[in-house]
Amino acid sequence: MADQMVLKAQKWVNSTYKSVSGYNACPENGKTSWSTMYSLIRALQHELGITSLSNSFGPATMAKLAERGGIPDTEKNSNIVHIIQSALFCKGYHAGDINGYYGKSTVDAIVEMLSDMGNGSAVSSMHPKMVKALLTMDAYVLVPGGVDKVRKVQQWLNGKYWKKSTFYFIPCDGVFSRDVQTALMKAIQYELGVPEDSATGNFGPSTQNGLRAHQLTRGDTGIFVQLFSAAAVANGPAWFKTTSGEYEPREASSTSTYDDQLAACIRAFQEFSQLTKNGDGDYQTWAQLLVSMGDADREATACDTRFTITASRAAALKEAGYDAVGRYLDEAPGGTLDKPIKPGELETIFKAGMRCFPIFQYDAYKLEHFSYSRGYQHGLKAHERAKHYGFNRGTVIYFAVDYDATNEDITSNILPYFHGVVSALRSQGGRYIPGVYGSRNVSGRVTNEAYVQWAFVSGMSWGFSGNLGFPLPKNWSFNQIKEFKFTTRSDTFDLDRVVHKAGADFGVSTINRESTPTDSFINYIKQLYDLAVAYGKGDPNLLVMDYVRSRRYNDVQWKTLLGAADAGFISYAESKGMSIESGFTDSFTGTELGSEHLLATMCGHYKIAQPGGNRTNRGDVAGWAGDLSTFYGEWRRDSKEYPDGRTYCAARLAKPDVFSSFGYADLLEDVDGYLIAKAIRGGETIVDAFKDHYVNGGNLTRFKRYYNDRFHGSNQGVVDVAYNFFAEQDDSVIIAGITFLINSTGGYPTIAPGALAYEKLQSFLLGFADRLQERVGAETRLRATYTALHGDPREQKAGN
Repeated sequence: MADQMVLKAQKWVNSTYKSVSGYNACPENGKTSWSTMYSLIRALQHELGITSLSNSFGPATMAKLAERGGIPDTEKNSNIVHIIQSALFCKGYHAGDINGYYGKSTVDAIVEMLSDMGNGSAVSSMHPKMVKALLTMDAYVLVPGGVDKVRKVQQWLNGKYWKKSTFYFIPCDGVFSRDVQTALMKAIQYELGVPEDSATGNFGPSTQNGLRAHQLTRGDTGIFVQLFSAAAVANGPAWFKTTSGEYEPREASSTSTYDDQLAACIRAFQEFSQLTKNGDGDYQTWAQLLVSMGDADREATACDTRFTITASRAAALKEAGYDAVGRYLDEAPGGTLDKPIKPGELETIFKAGMRCFPIFQYDAYKLEHFSYSRGYQHGLKAHERAKHYGFNRGTVIYFAVDYDATNEDITSNILPYFHGVVSALRSQGGRYIPGVYGSRNVSGRVTNEAYVQWAFVSGMSWGFSGNLGFPLPKNWSFNQIKEFKFTTRSDTFDLDRVVHKAGADFGVSTINRESTPTDSFINYIKQLYDLAVAYGKGDPNLLVMDYVRSRRYNDVQWKTLLGAADAGFISYAESKGMSIESGFTDSFTGTELGSEHLLATMCGHYKIAQPGGNRTNRGDVAGWAGDLSTFYGEWRRDSKEYPDGRTYCAARLAKPDVFSSFGYADLLEDVDGYLIAKAIRGGETIVDAFKDHYVNGGNLTRFKRYYNDRFHGSNQGVVDVAYNFFAEQDDSVIIAGITFLINSTGGYPTIAPGALAYEKLQSFLLGFADRLQERVGAETRLRATYTALHGDPREQKAGN
């Protein structure tokens, strides 16, 4: 919607300066944009007597403003006041009018902006740096997705350091960005005693040495604790995996005292980043908080290289502590680097006790190297080469983005490329799982928007814009931190040091095995089923579900919801040496699924038949409705940053690289639990239902069948069913459960969904529908391609 005061500003600046040489007119549309700010910058330069106008508010503009002492509240140049008032309205501050009169309303608007920027005192003149800040698109209020704790750090940095000659005002929008990271680094350099004109924000030797001398521990106080905690806040909540397999956050706060809360957050950050988990602000932790490669000389258990791994090299690498090596499946036509894996090389690597993770890269260092069609062809080629080498089903192949792709590049080319890769691999039966190699930003966006399971982060390219202001993605498996010459006796070759995250993909140690990633878990289900049959009491399918869910989904609430798990069978199974296996890998997506949640969901839908129409029941609570309840609580908790529920769902619901109470694995477990329960209700055993779903292609169309069967095949169906659950519920057990689940994440008391305006709740529910429809669309495109090549996947075992 057009803003009338912004439109007035655009009309004024264009009409006033249209005949000035070097002036570029901005669109007159009432919408703030860089083009409007550039026009205002050129107008100001003209008023300051600068004849060579540009979009850059550079040293010459700063110098001219400094000569006149900035812009005082007694400014007599009406056009300059017009420019200031126009810019204030463009940034959302009400300056009274755009009339060239520097009155109280204009002063109040300036003071409000400065307060938002972290400079709270009233001023009689605008410093040149303040004018520069005014003529940007930087926001000084919290934006959707921004975090208030981050905003407070931004304001603190501005307030404390803006007078330093090399420091300029940064946004105060709650978003940790490249500019904010650079500002934080400069602040550290100032405090380390680096001369102001040498404080560049780069993580150079003097900064590294200074931080080694300022290591921190509990009980320490002062400015370095403040800066360290600010870096911890900027990196976002640190998530750690509990003994139950769930992720919980540890969130830092900006503080000048190294307290237990900060130490707990740092321990979680260290665990996630694969550092020594001591809770201290040691050098490696400082480095990891500040730059993508962290301490490039720390220990690492993986590496990658374009050079052939001979027996002597494999032995030397293993002796040096490397347990896995990344090697290339192929080289682009015309390449001269001799990168591909050689005959017998994999066996040599395995014989030395090492693993191998395959990499695919054809060029990949320019924007034009990426498109959907290229991704599709590369996916087919990678499949062919990986199969040629004998890589097992379920192996992750890392497809490279070997340049500093911007957000615009990722949207226009990189994402379509990976959509092509994913489609190609899955058109061949999903034998191989796609991974991404690239910057933190590339890795995170490809993970969340192309649903690529694992990320190999190019952390050693710490200067990439995609590595500055972005945290490590949740699904990182490898982090490349240093390129160096590896020497063994007379042999020297280039090697990249790579940190591996415990529990993540670690390549393979065998080849030419035809099993699927889910085979072992299906065998486990069969063992349980056979024991349930031998037990001779009750439904063996239900007994298997009861056993696997019993540890985490058999407390008072779950017993009320579904009834107690069969204690007799649990004891019987344990007497036969069985124990609960908590997870397995989905053969299609490569996602690690939680078996306990899956079988609890399955139990709910199996025991309680789906009701007709838009009605819901306790079976839904065991699956999607329970997860959506906790996620609703999260949205209400975060509603200051995300007032619109649909936007919140787009950012955080079922995203592989986002920790939330309704993650991507949770959604898969909800979908699979529903579909497998339906198959069992239709007469299959739990063993056959698992095989059909995870081995025979059932998971290729899971979302479409779920969307159609449970939600009537439309977004409106999703909204109607979910609204019935939240706002038209008459089951007292479900109502109590909803309240408990919502308050568990939103805090007590959280406003109930039924108490929200319908439009507000509808927006949230549409966000849930969007996620389902998005996956249905991807499956529909895939199924068409797969069926054209191979026939109906439901009528054959997954081949290739």
